[in-house]
Amino acid sequence: MPDVRSALASALPGFAVESVSLLGEGLDNVAFEVNNDLLVRFSRSPDPDRTMREVRLLTALRPFSPLPIPEPVFGPAEAGQDCFAYRKLPGVPLLDAPACENQERIAATLAGFLRTLHAVPVERVRDLVGPDDQPLPEWRDDAAETFPLVADRIPARFRRRVETFLTAAPPAGPATLVFSHNDLGIEHVLVDPRTSAVTGIIDWSDAALTDPAYDFGLLFRDLGPLAPPPAEFRERAVFYARCSVLEDLAYGIEAGRRRYAEKSLAALEWLFPGDGPMT
Repeated sequence: MPDVRSALASALPGFAVESVSLLGEGLDNVAFEVNNDLLVRFSRSPDPDRTMREVRLLTALRPFSPLPIPEPVFGPAEAGQDCFAYRKLPGVPLLDAPACENQERIAATLAGFLRTLHAVPVERVRDLVGPDDQPLPEWRDDAAETFPLVADRIPARFRRRVETFLTAAPPAGPATLVFSHNDLGIEHVLVDPRTSAVTGIIDWSDAALTDPAYDFGLLFRDLGPLAPPPAEFRERAVFYARCSVLEDLAYGIEAGRRRYAEKSLAALEWLFPGDGPMT
């Protein structure tokens, strides 16, 4: 277990720690809340240089982002461990607010946010992020390896559609790469459940120069018809959504994360719709 108190003692001498609680765990990171104010995130696979690049990236993005993003308080150099801290942003993850009203407003806000990110000049972030341009056939092959792990949890009426997708040729890849969050699932979107306002975008550890269709695909996976992908790359976005829903379902089952499994099973309705035509 990461030593939160030791990191704080190194980075913020004299800081009074009144409470430390586990906030959440994912495939890549584990996060703690300190004094109901500070978030400290540790990498599961230590790479201080990568974490430091994320700290620098968040600082560089602040003038561009139309939505709140974490403001670093300290990084691995100060903490002596592969972690960084930022002030807690308001709101709760949209993943944990399934009854949040006006999700259409949220989807529109996130689509506009992605358009802004994709317009960030590449030269502003080139030294802070690398390319993520995995060929689409590899995406399909990875999804095909995951499918047997979750097949028995997928309702029978969807299985043939999933199998057909996994044996079909993928669409052509993107002509250009853009800067993007590169993991904009609803677990990384903070909202105010009372107003449906988006209050923050967290976890930028996967930010990269990547296919503009990818994050739109994740929004479609998680929000469905309320977040239709842009027409210019709809086919690729739907492809990513179908591949990633199997990964999320496997993670939800293996890690005992009920919300992930539930949202993934719900998404089958619009990702593999009945016996209708493939989109």
